[in-house]
Amino acid sequence: MDGYFIRVQKHTRSRFWINNVTVREANLAIESGAVGCTQNPSYAWKMLTAEGSKAHAEQLLRQILTETPDASEAVVRLQKELVSEIAAIFHPMYEQSSGTRGYVSIQGDPFREDYESIMRFARYNKQAGSNIMIKIPVTQEGLKAVGQCIREGMPVNATEVMSVQQAMDLCDVYDDAVKGMANPPKVYLSHIAGIFDEYLAGYVAKHGVDIPSDYLFQAGKIVAKKIRKLMDDRATPVGFINGGARGLHHFTEWVGADIATTINWKGTAEDLVLQNPPVVSRFDNPVDEAVLDALIAKLPDFASAYFLGGLHPEHYAEFGPVELFCSSFQKAWRNATDSCQARN
Repeated sequence: MDGYFIRVQKHTRSRFWINNVTVREANLAIESGAVGCTQNPSYAWKMLTAEGSKAHAEQLLRQILTETPDASEAVVRLQKELVSEIAAIFHPMYEQSSGTRGYVSIQGDPFREDYESIMRFARYNKQAGSNIMIKIPVTQEGLKAVGQCIREGMPVNATEVMSVQQAMDLCDVYDDAVKGMANPPKVYLSHIAGIFDEYLAGYVAKHGVDIPSDYLFQAGKIVAKKIRKLMDDRATPVGFINGGARGLHHFTEWVGADIATTINWKGTAEDLVLQNPPVVSRFDNPVDEAVLDALIAKLPDFASAYFLGGLHPEHYAEFGPVELFCSSFQKAWRNATDSCQARN
């Protein structure tokens, strides 16, 4: 009998991507059915501290530090070297699928996300492999960089999407950038539903909002459903990634959708492999109007994320769920740079 993720992909439009993997986890994920991989700015720190990868990452870093004294640049280089090793593992899949599967995404320094810095990191990181996908936040500066990367033929994972308006702005940028291109690069948007749900739960706890936890459980999915419908209506050929999983439901509740969900191996993918649950399509289940009304009425940030025009590009980077998401990356990046400085 096929494993869970293989059956999901055999019987539905949903796909399994793996997130922030070690070499061992990459191989296990591919064996279980993973067809892509997302890495993020916490990756270098993970590899410097994870059992089984720490010695190798430290060896690479020691060599890099003999060539550059700048701690942040050293982390950029370390991340590229480590991600290139994962890209090589996924490369046969990329080749066999004629570039439709097997992408591995990589993001730059989370403290330097102006247009010029994003483009510099993008051009540098693209050297890590033909199946490298450049990961760029959907902010005002990031949207400009997404368009330029597309024009230069670089595949893009447009990340930190927490709202319907961000998704539509990304689709507009894509449509404009591919005009006149015979073979545009592959582009995905990553809607980070798990972090969005975590942020709303924190807001409810902090402000004592009277709303059932069952309603909060559905918030990120409801926004994702609207994004998916609007993308289908406009028929922009941008792929959809669901990210930031904070529980098994952030995969299982998305089954049935034309969406790739990226999850960590430990605590999520590994558990689903072991549990091997039945494949049940749930994404297209209708939304209870009472749930939607309560989320809109009681949670201002949900309303901002749900409605077109609820946010404007100049405010994307400071939107609460986006800031929460970025804070974990910044912490890990700072830990890695502090480690580099301590070695100099």
